[in-house]
Amino acid sequence: MSERVIVKLGGSVITDKGADCAINKSALAEIAGAIARAHAAEIVVVHGAGSCGHPEAHRYHLDRGAEVGATEGIVVTHRAVSSLNDAVVSSLREAGIAAAGVHPLHAGVADNGRLIAFEHRHIEKMLALGMVPVIHGDVVMDLSRGACIVSGDQLVRYFAVALKCSRVGLATDVPGVLDGGRVVPEITPATVANLQIGNSSHTDVTGGMKGKIDELLGLAKAGTGSDIFHVSRLGDFLCGNDHGGTKVRGN
Repeated sequence: MSERVIVKLGGSVITDKGADCAINKSALAEIAGAIARAHAAEIVVVHGAGSCGHPEAHRYHLDRGAEVGATEGIVVTHRAVSSLNDAVVSSLREAGIAAAGVHPLHAGVADNGRLIAFEHRHIEKMLALGMVPVIHGDVVMDLSRGACIVSGDQLVRYFAVALKCSRVGLATDVPGVLDGGRVVPEITPATVANLQIGNSSHTDVTGGMKGKIDELLGLAKAGTGSDIFHVSRLGDFLCGNDHGGTKVRGN
């Protein structure tokens, strides 16, 4: 099988998280260029919601679920994250990439806040046809809560296993995981407890950096390591070069 890579774009990279769904189109153009120049045969893009979804999910308390007669937040939040997904897909297509959006609300199922199922045979077929699926953090139906938010980081963990991806990279607005201002070169289950990892100062219903590390450590324990780096080093990651960031490994 040819190399299959997941690239996760942080919401803070592609939006201004301090504004209302302010999409960073210049950043998207640079990202699209890096992906277009990549040698990886099969790429799956996952992106966070940033300011296009987190405020809506917070406003409608989707972290607590949904009930009969109180479902407006599902539609409003999905509409917001879908608008960002449209922008990401458009930027990739403008760079000559055969990108197509994939919406978790349509195919994912969660239980008590955790994704438990997501039809992905169509994603396998997209990859076989040379397409780039673009999946995003979204609201999904939850068997226990009615609805919940599934973060881009949770999607990365799920699809890295489901699609048997060989490499996982998270492009962020920082050079890696920071502890006291320095980049931590490697994180393992044995070393993570010694780190002081902060969360985002903006509205984030999915756990910030600590949430990312939790998901990636779970993925590492399942056998797939990952890399966290500044978005400007995306090209280095895709080419297999040093990116100056953080590696998350199982041991």
